[in-house]
Amino acid sequence: MKTIKQYAFILLSVLAGAVSQSCQEEIDTSDRYTFTQETLASYLSKHEAYSEYYKILGEVPISQRSKSTVQQLLSARGHYTVFAPTNEAIQQYLDSLYRKGVIINPSWDGFRSENDKDSIKKVIVYNSIIDSGDDYTDIGIYTSSFPKNNEEFNEVNLNERRLIIAIDDNNNYYINGTRDKDNKIIGGSLLDVRNRDIPAINGVMHQVHDVIAPSNQTLSGLLNEFIEKGEEFTGIAQLISTCGLEGELGKTRDLEYEDLVLTEAIQDLTSDKALFKLCQIPDHKDYGFTIFAEQDDFWEANLGVNPKTTSKEEFARLVKDWVVKQGFYPDATDDENYSDPKNALYQFITYHIIPARIPKNSLVIHYTEKGYDLDNPGRLSIPVYDYQTTMGKRRLIKFYESRQSNGIYLNRFPRLNNERDGDYMENGCDDSKQGFLVNDAGMREVLNGYIYPITPAGATGPAALAYDQQTRENLQKERIRFDATSMFPELLSNNIKLTYPKRMSGQANWGFPIDNDYKYLSNLSIEAGTLFTYLPGLDRASGRDATWCNYQADEFNVSGSYEFTITLPPVPMRSIYEIRFAIQSASGNRGMCQVYFGTNPETLPAMGIPLDMRLQGATGRTIMGWEEENPSDPDYNSIVDKRMRNLGYMKGPQYYCIFRGPKTARSVDHCSRRIIVREEMDPDQTYYIKFKTVLENTQWEFFMDYLEFCAKEVYDNEETPEDIW
Repeated sequence: MKTIKQYAFILLSVLAGAVSQSCQEEIDTSDRYTFTQETLASYLSKHEAYSEYYKILGEVPISQRSKSTVQQLLSARGHYTVFAPTNEAIQQYLDSLYRKGVIINPSWDGFRSENDKDSIKKVIVYNSIIDSGDDYTDIGIYTSSFPKNNEEFNEVNLNERRLIIAIDDNNNYYINGTRDKDNKIIGGSLLDVRNRDIPAINGVMHQVHDVIAPSNQTLSGLLNEFIEKGEEFTGIAQLISTCGLEGELGKTRDLEYEDLVLTEAIQDLTSDKALFKLCQIPDHKDYGFTIFAEQDDFWEANLGVNPKTTSKEEFARLVKDWVVKQGFYPDATDDENYSDPKNALYQFITYHIIPARIPKNSLVIHYTEKGYDLDNPGRLSIPVYDYQTTMGKRRLIKFYESRQSNGIYLNRFPRLNNERDGDYMENGCDDSKQGFLVNDAGMREVLNGYIYPITPAGATGPAALAYDQQTRENLQKERIRFDATSMFPELLSNNIKLTYPKRMSGQANWGFPIDNDYKYLSNLSIEAGTLFTYLPGLDRASGRDATWCNYQADEFNVSGSYEFTITLPPVPMRSIYEIRFAIQSASGNRGMCQVYFGTNPETLPAMGIPLDMRLQGATGRTIMGWEEENPSDPDYNSIVDKRMRNLGYMKGPQYYCIFRGPKTARSVDHCSRRIIVREEMDPDQTYYIKFKTVLENTQWEFFMDYLEFCAKEVYDNEETPEDIW
């Protein structure tokens, strides 16, 4: 029999995180629109089908610090998207709570306390509304602007959760529907076919036939459920549990940061408040994780064992022995101390986990790559890729998608048409380099992360997802270009990447506290006097599109008497590497800094002369050796490239364009790459890079967009010179 405390825990877990700190405190309803059209609130009030929902809207405050209700919110100016449940949908939800034993009868009178009742009302309301902010281009999100199948909305709801769209074969939309291994939609809230895309003067309404109530289950809880029920991820769940990772995968929110924000202890990130007039610090620090998992039939095919019918201990031993036999991690220990980071099983399983919550539409970012048509996003152009650092021993994993790949892959290394006059399309892919397909069917989403099923695409490649010798060699043989945001997993887990703050109008930026106040980004140390900000550059949901010539559109911008240190991603193999730093000098506010690099963040040696971000190719402060591309003389263009390299510079890549093209970063004089490091690097070593201003004027900006790791085998290869892409 459940105790009262257990019932309370169930309700609290349903509500966890439901109170939004980002809403305005009081709703001013005196200055309303004077048009004769309906507001969302007035529309709902006049239709009996939503009478229960409308009543609840008037009983739920917009935040724990506000006296205004959500009903008042929907009566005022704004850009809201409302997924309104019918009276029948709300009753069905109460029926489900009754069947679970949460309430004693299927009505609002069945709650054991008023607090429990209020909690459920907040679940219904907060999860049903997306506030797109004052700068949203359209009044709300119509179905024509919904995400693609199995992808998330760019905007969070009032519960600060991103909702997922699932679309069936009949083009029906399900909010937060998931798919089983047979690709059948299970659960979710069905949008009504007729009552959708209903415009109001302050938003758009869609009728739903089920209350939207996303689970607040964590990955840890979901994995335990797999083990208990023997579902399709039983094997991976058992291995994660055996390695002692359940506690880490159960983390959701940093309460220390929560307290600092609520008490406004770090609202002003610096004593110079004027610098932060266009910045907003994140309201929360949430933890997130993404697991890429072989399903149970993989183990039956490769080990001849069914994890559903094998004890956790025996299954772990069998997989560990198999990993050792495969030779994935020859330097790992071969014993049963599975929680040891040096253990072969621990190294195997942590390579499947990224410490960031990554929805499908953020695995790779399609936006600025050459040939990509924003008006026809379903038609891909050249390959898009990214690199993330895994849990445990720090290792790289590559995400990849192209027109030819027919899906997103892990560790795919195709042949590309990367000649100077090529189109950079795939020419094919060796069987051993096809990697692992990330599947939609069977994908699971919970509060703090995702689990994606993966399938080996090549018969002669790695037997399982592993950082084996072949994978590391493949990574070393290519230029590793990663967007700077990929170094900071917190940006994904907290819905910051490519998303503008809502509490500030215009192209407001995200700001982060200095380390003395709170270390928000785990791979970044920020010294006092540094204003470190992130500029999303674009907001695909709102239609605001930056015209900057930036890789993936966004950037970091730093000012003040700045000094900060970044923990770099690992390199795949021991070699001499160049680290290239992207320069985009179109702004007249760029500055100059000294670069430091090494393995001890406290005593980093300086790397050459200061990095001057004011330099351009043909105008202003010139980069020596830069000349405009001559399309009729590729040999001379090659000479120009060599001349620039001798001076420590490279042109920007041919790969990406200024917004909507056709000019590429290679063709404009304000985009270049500076070779800031050329050193031998070890994959088992952690490296740090520090940037410190050398100018007294605190208004000059530091700009950071992307970095490149390039091994000597690539940049100094006489047989196959490095491409211009």
